[in-house]
Amino acid sequence: MSELFDPVLAAGPVSGQVDDAAWLHGMLDFEAALAGAQADVGLLDPAHARRIGEVCQDASFDIAELGNAATGIGNPAGPLVRALTERVGGAAARHVHAGATSQDVLDTSAMLVSARALESLLGELDAAAAAAARLAAEHAETVQVGRTLSQHALPVTFGFTAAGWLSALDASGGRLRAVRLPAQLGGAVGTLASLGTAGPEVLAALARRLGLSEPVLPWHTDRTPVAELACALGEVAGAVSAVARSVVLLAQTDVGEVHEQGPEGSGGSSTMPHKRNPVAAVSALACAKQAPGLVADLLATMEQEHQRAAGAWHAEWQPLTQLWRVCGSAVYWLRTSLERLRVDADRMRENLDRGGGVLLAERVTTELAPSVGRLAAHDAVTGCCRRALDGEGTVAELLAADPLVAAQLSRARIDELLDPSGYLGSAVVFVERSLAAHRARKEEV
Repeated sequence: MSELFDPVLAAGPVSGQVDDAAWLHGMLDFEAALAGAQADVGLLDPAHARRIGEVCQDASFDIAELGNAATGIGNPAGPLVRALTERVGGAAARHVHAGATSQDVLDTSAMLVSARALESLLGELDAAAAAAARLAAEHAETVQVGRTLSQHALPVTFGFTAAGWLSALDASGGRLRAVRLPAQLGGAVGTLASLGTAGPEVLAALARRLGLSEPVLPWHTDRTPVAELACALGEVAGAVSAVARSVVLLAQTDVGEVHEQGPEGSGGSSTMPHKRNPVAAVSALACAKQAPGLVADLLATMEQEHQRAAGAWHAEWQPLTQLWRVCGSAVYWLRTSLERLRVDADRMRENLDRGGGVLLAERVTTELAPSVGRLAAHDAVTGCCRRALDGEGTVAELLAADPLVAAQLSRARIDELLDPSGYLGSAVVFVERSLAAHRARKEEV
């Protein structure tokens, strides 16, 4: 935690869902649910389970003390179990943590922390998608330069651009919603031998009580649940990064097609009064850029030996926590950016017209090809475009003066072909399809 950097790099509601207190809460929830699950299947007196559950409601354990004591066994679960047992007292104390091992506590807590953080992150992601949907709907026919390899290509609409953002955000959210978050209970080596033949029943009851999925068997060294979650979060971060990068580029002074309109003081510079930086999009990028390395760290920890790993399991805790923090912050800042975004349709048209018609060269070639052949049409139009770019005249003038082109097309038809609003293909249709898919996804959730 950093008071200096967290307001930027750990912004939004997710960060508070994955802090030390959240992990402790998850660990205590596990212990309460474990006792309750054993009572559910007849292994424990319900009164003892209630006593354990009541004490687990008290979150006043000293987190720093637990962390310092963790150095003795290599994780904080052991010190917590000892402190919890002392607080429970009496006959019920003998049943605290029965049948479980430290990894069961922390793995289940990781899944509970993730489940709670997931709700907050998806809320922010849905809000960002809603902002993208609004932009797509409002600007479905606002003509804009399409850019490939950062160069002017063919005309699109800004609504089409925003629809692409919307589709990516919805898709990454769908992937995250589909992630399994299983409970963990395996005991010493995953067989639950200390619970006799009741182990699978207790595991099922534990999962039900916690609202987590029931695994086929304990996953102590099968880290696919963590890897699946990490990759889904990485996909979200990638989608956010792509949208935020486009916003930053479109907001450049030399492009100027969008800008963020934030509260007084946002987007400024410490030295340049004229600056209007897209600070929310920049902050989204700053957070999202950290995710790939954290995903890689979690994938690297999948190599876990035998029935319990030495070190690789322990290596998951901080990267997983930090991955939630940076992804949550990235989505928060992207939502903020898209909600602040203002579109300059006039500047978009100005940028289109700056090319003098060269963006429509493909359309002219397509018009000529049936009568003169594709290669002859291509060569004639390419020559006119190159001369226009060299300053010899406008594309329309040069095409009208070209013998091959003039023999087939009138000046009025040339002007019509060079109008970007007439060469948008299915851009508007794709916007409508994206919005329809977005509405359908919202109804399914």
